[in-house]
Amino acid sequence: MEQSSAIDALQALGHACRLRVFRILVRQGNAGLAAGGIADGLGIAPSSLSFHLDRLERAGLISSERRGRQVIYRINETGMRSLLSYLTEDCCHGKPALCGDLFGRNGADTMSSKASAYNVLFLCTGNSARSIIAECILNRLGAGRFRAYSAGSFPRVEVHPAVLQLLREKGHDVGALRSKSWDDFTGPSAPRMDLVFTVCDNAASETCPVWPGHPMTVHWGVPDPAAVTGTASEVAAAFEETYRAMHARILALTALPMASLDQRSLRKRLLDIGAGGYRHTETTSSKAPA
Repeated sequence: MEQSSAIDALQALGHACRLRVFRILVRQGNAGLAAGGIADGLGIAPSSLSFHLDRLERAGLISSERRGRQVIYRINETGMRSLLSYLTEDCCHGKPALCGDLFGRNGADTMSSKASAYNVLFLCTGNSARSIIAECILNRLGAGRFRAYSAGSFPRVEVHPAVLQLLREKGHDVGALRSKSWDDFTGPSAPRMDLVFTVCDNAASETCPVWPGHPMTVHWGVPDPAAVTGTASEVAAAFEETYRAMHARILALTALPMASLDQRSLRKRLLDIGAGGYRHTETTSSKAPA
């Protein structure tokens, strides 16, 4: 963004009414809102509102679309991100990715401006069992609202055979599953994550990469089913229990009103889900973490 465009955008927001309009549309996300709904929410006359809407649109901060007799206004996400990038491009010696919680991820901002599915990354050490199971469950339960991925800090050569068998029995498509490094999700072309869950204690204690966008990171530890020894039925039961524990947590995740929760409230709800408890009988084993 050029300096002149940034100044224009900031001037457009430098009016109490326009700032309120902008914040209302941020909360509406991609659905947008008709001019009448905005006027009712602000308690101002439509004639006054038209001037402010036009000013925000000329500044590239909102866009409009005629739908029958109504004009729907929504946030111009590109313009908003361009302004934020311009304001922060010199942060941390030109490396704004190092700034940490710059946009209040633990503050009062909500996720309601998310226009597409929430990207979620599940991490464990080997990316061969727990994180793979979680990826498949969320892609099924959260289809349309969430898009799940998984990775490992030290990925195994292949997905655990017992996991593939279990997922097939549950009706999941396993054709494209593979163990992946978390480095695959740190580059400029990687999908921008909204949430990152560590599902094993080893991964939680490791120094994670700097994720683009600084997603919220939460620990949902689950015992390693690949570490269970015993009879074939006991081992199978361990993987089944892992699936059950992940399914319960992810079902609770998909039930959350994401758009209405601020970041602090969302983190608390996610931590509560992770602490919800599960029963899992482990025996000792020398196998590597999955």
